[in-house]
Amino acid sequence: MASKPADPARRIQGTPRVIVTRALVPSVQERMAQLFDCRFNESDTPLSREELIEAMRDCDVLVPTVTDRIDAEMLEAGGERMRLIASFGAGTDHLDLAAAAKRKITVTNTPSVFTEDTADLAMALIIGVPRRMREGIALVRRGEWSGWAPTAMLGRKLAGKVLGIVGMGRIGQAVAYRAKAFGLDIVYHNRKRQPEAVERMFGATYVETLGELLEAADILTLHCPSNPQSHHMIDRQAIGRMKDGACLINTARGDLVDQEALIEALEAGRLAGAGLDVYPDEPRVDERLIRHPNVMTLPHIGSATLEGREDSGHKVIANIHIWADGHRPPDQVLDALI
Repeated sequence: MASKPADPARRIQGTPRVIVTRALVPSVQERMAQLFDCRFNESDTPLSREELIEAMRDCDVLVPTVTDRIDAEMLEAGGERMRLIASFGAGTDHLDLAAAAKRKITVTNTPSVFTEDTADLAMALIIGVPRRMREGIALVRRGEWSGWAPTAMLGRKLAGKVLGIVGMGRIGQAVAYRAKAFGLDIVYHNRKRQPEAVERMFGATYVETLGELLEAADILTLHCPSNPQSHHMIDRQAIGRMKDGACLINTARGDLVDQEALIEALEAGRLAGAGLDVYPDEPRVDERLIRHPNVMTLPHIGSATLEGREDSGHKVIANIHIWADGHRPPDQVLDALI
């Protein structure tokens, strides 16, 4: 998309004041400090609602992360100075985009950066849960492993099983690419069917409804955004349609899954296991999930690679720099140009 000039009446004069809500990797903070008038959160303590509002009043640009929930009331209380929210991360469900647009605040994110990293982690869980890796690690650490035996720690092989992918966007396709190498049959559900060339590339079969996918999948993996339509899409009824002994993988957003329904199915033995990197009430993780022998619980590390965090930080810098120069930033989410 061609760069568009900003409204001269709203253009920042001089160096923009940038407030970053969480500590970023050193190379990114060093570059930001060279380019902008920056205020960093060196303690890396999450800002309270009141602290976020105060930051908005004192900056031209706010750099929040996915853990900073910013709603319409906060934007109203934040005053008129802040003109750009340059979010660190691909997701935007933590931001009230409509309220930002109404106040003509430009919003950017950092798409595509974490695609491969998140797909790698999802694939690790897709392998690890059916092979009962968490149980095996715990057995060895407790000193209770008595040696190899023909019937010990029997899991399920991957080749020939059906991997159901909910959301066939960038991350879903990256997972399909990896899964194909392990001999998994790919079935997917998406808001819109992918082109035939994409399906051929992954040997993927499209199903029109989520219910069809639930009934077909031996392993179900979620790769869709959080919004009112996807909230608790995997609820008690949905889990009831899954195969006995199926596994659930979630590296997307915690609120896609009704956690109580998931725990109920795991404890009843309806599901063989789960691999979770996200939770509805982070950083709290339900003790029942932690205790379950075949639930792999990870601390939201899907994007946690040094390379990915550096790349995301440099995208933030590029968005701020181009915006401050009076042009449309490359990763703009909203047409609220200043």
